[in-house]
Amino acid sequence: MEQDNQLGFEFPGLGRRKIEANFAGGQVSSDGGVMLLRQVDRWLGFTKRLDRILPERRNPLLIQHPQESLLRQRIYGLALGYEDLNDHDSLRHDLLWQTATDRTEELGSCSTLCRLENRAGRKEAWLIHQVLFEQFVGSFAAPPKELILDFDCTDDRVHGMQVGRAFHGYYYDYCFLPLYVFCGEQLLVSYLRPSNIDPAKHAWAILARLVSALRERWPEVEIILRADSGFCRWKMLRWCESHQVDYIVGIAKNERLKALSAKLGQRAERKHRKSGEKVRLFKRFKYRAGSWDKKRCIIAKAEHTAQGANPRFVVTNLLGHAQRLYDQVYCARGEMENRIKEQQLGLFSDRTSCHYWWPNQFRLLLSSCAYVLLEALRRLSLKSTELARAQVGTIRLKLLKIGAVVTRNTRRVRIWFSSAFPLKDLFKFCLAYFYG
Repeated sequence: MEQDNQLGFEFPGLGRRKIEANFAGGQVSSDGGVMLLRQVDRWLGFTKRLDRILPERRNPLLIQHPQESLLRQRIYGLALGYEDLNDHDSLRHDLLWQTATDRTEELGSCSTLCRLENRAGRKEAWLIHQVLFEQFVGSFAAPPKELILDFDCTDDRVHGMQVGRAFHGYYYDYCFLPLYVFCGEQLLVSYLRPSNIDPAKHAWAILARLVSALRERWPEVEIILRADSGFCRWKMLRWCESHQVDYIVGIAKNERLKALSAKLGQRAERKHRKSGEKVRLFKRFKYRAGSWDKKRCIIAKAEHTAQGANPRFVVTNLLGHAQRLYDQVYCARGEMENRIKEQQLGLFSDRTSCHYWWPNQFRLLLSSCAYVLLEALRRLSLKSTELARAQVGTIRLKLLKIGAVVTRNTRRVRIWFSSAFPLKDLFKFCLAYFYG
């Protein structure tokens, strides 16, 4: 390999100058921003907490790579865009990566990281969720008055014979159906499930546990459940009513709901024909499905555009103006879908290619841990900056993928970042924040 690195190659010349190159430049890293991520992690104490709570089943006399180092290596790797374990067979030799994980030796190989994932089970999944919850609670300097818990699921397509895979008719593919719970932009739950189930499966139990734990910390906090029509289950709504939990949940269109809002829809159509503009009208009414225990309040949206009618319905026990509740409260759940996209597209949460179930759940949670670090960076040090609303992929590209030359001796590690890096002031600002 070293001999191959010495072999040169050429690019088209620049005037009379030849352009020659090889891969013998020494210890140069493209991931200088991993040191910023390390500082965020140290400030939060996140991977240290993970290491402390997760069981270590290996023989202490035979351990070459501590669990904390392996967790950092894998989580930082996902945050920096390395979705495959194979990538670490090269990254393990990078002096900067060794420094970021507090090591001076070669890091864990692909095989070592694979063993880390494959020894994970139900207990590890539960314990990591505890750390996610503690991280969320610790992010508040004072008890919050209100928390909105967003529930949603998504498809996680599989391309092999993984345990638990099933065909899903809506997505028309073999997939898993993970359930996510967010509060604002902070992640509380990422729970892997098979796809041949009710989309609301286990959501009630998770909601109950979260409400109990949150009220144990903050007895006066008001909690709102927000979700789409896949989670409209009357027993879950009844539980919310009996436990002083508010809810605003989508409800699927049916003929009865359309009939109850028909006059509203006709008004919207007349106004559209008169003005030629999109028209949206709202109203409240009581409705009880045949299986429900009682009538509940429905907010109907009658929308008419050049493409025709587009009615929508939500069920809620919140008080207030119908349009405000729909536009400002219910529709805000769309932000959660952006967070799920960050998980899948930016942090590879759908890289569930292990054969067995629990290693895939562990991979999903490792992606969630990478999200926690990047979300903390965005929420704390990037607010009021040009990257305040940037997605994790943009943060990675602009703030973490920095060229750097690294030297190390017995006394110090020196890092020379690229002089042409355009966001050097922002980088230093973020670093100073997490030193404070």
